[in-house]
Amino acid sequence: MGGDSKYLGYLYVAPYVAGLLLFTAFPFAASFYLSFTDYDLLSTPKWTGLDNYTKLFTRDRTFDRSLTVTLLYVFMTVPVKLAFALLVAVILNYRLKAINFFRTAYYVPSILGGSIAIAVLWRYIFAEAGLVNMIIGIFGLEPVNWFGDPSNALITITLLRCWQFGSAMVIFLAALQSVDKSLYEAASIDGANQWHLFRYITLPLITPVIFFNLIMQTVQAFQEFNGPYIITQGGPLKSTYLLPLYIYDKAFKSFDMGYASAIAWVLFAIIMVLTLIAFWSSKKWVYYAGDKRS
Repeated sequence: MGGDSKYLGYLYVAPYVAGLLLFTAFPFAASFYLSFTDYDLLSTPKWTGLDNYTKLFTRDRTFDRSLTVTLLYVFMTVPVKLAFALLVAVILNYRLKAINFFRTAYYVPSILGGSIAIAVLWRYIFAEAGLVNMIIGIFGLEPVNWFGDPSNALITITLLRCWQFGSAMVIFLAALQSVDKSLYEAASIDGANQWHLFRYITLPLITPVIFFNLIMQTVQAFQEFNGPYIITQGGPLKSTYLLPLYIYDKAFKSFDMGYASAIAWVLFAIIMVLTLIAFWSSKKWVYYAGDKRS
């Protein structure tokens, strides 16, 4: 009986393991091999060694531009999105009327935000005759060329990403509700105001959740594709041409899968390095239960 149960457990996990190997592990390993080849999706991959990486770092100005735009996009979206998500979570942590409705309403954009339909809607909202310019016109201001001006296009794409703050907000809200209320009561008796309660009690206690959201949102921002592709197609003047768009163009428009794989692995390396830096820095600012720090 016990032996049968053991094999039954293997049977249950077999679909997951098969999916992991077939759809994750194999493509992961295959892309690493292809990054050292010249492969056009039709003929046999031809081994070229480090040629793809050499070209990438020495002769590809499009890669340099795309990498700069991607880093700028990530460092713009992640802090703003996390700060806004935390602010909304703090507000929704109070016992307000119809609070469950507001929590649901603020979470909905995270469900819909990554869809093609929302990207198309965003493009029309910020169009020359769109809703945003109509509102601006009410105040007598000139319409803004949101997508035609390189200085505005990336900001518009960033706003779409920041608008999808619901998932981070829900996680922050769960962390806020887990803070021991007796700590607030004790600090209030000692004369602490609302800012002191937030700064010296709330923030330190939710730093593990802040760290988790930081890692997750950073990884997701580096992988952003739908918004820039649907709304601006990387333009104007490649001001929104993120690395995932460059990978897509090289792989499925230029049919240069080997070079696209090399770009993908460089992107992976960048994410890995930033993640390791975040984990290293977490020792100085993330406080877990039971920590004894001076």
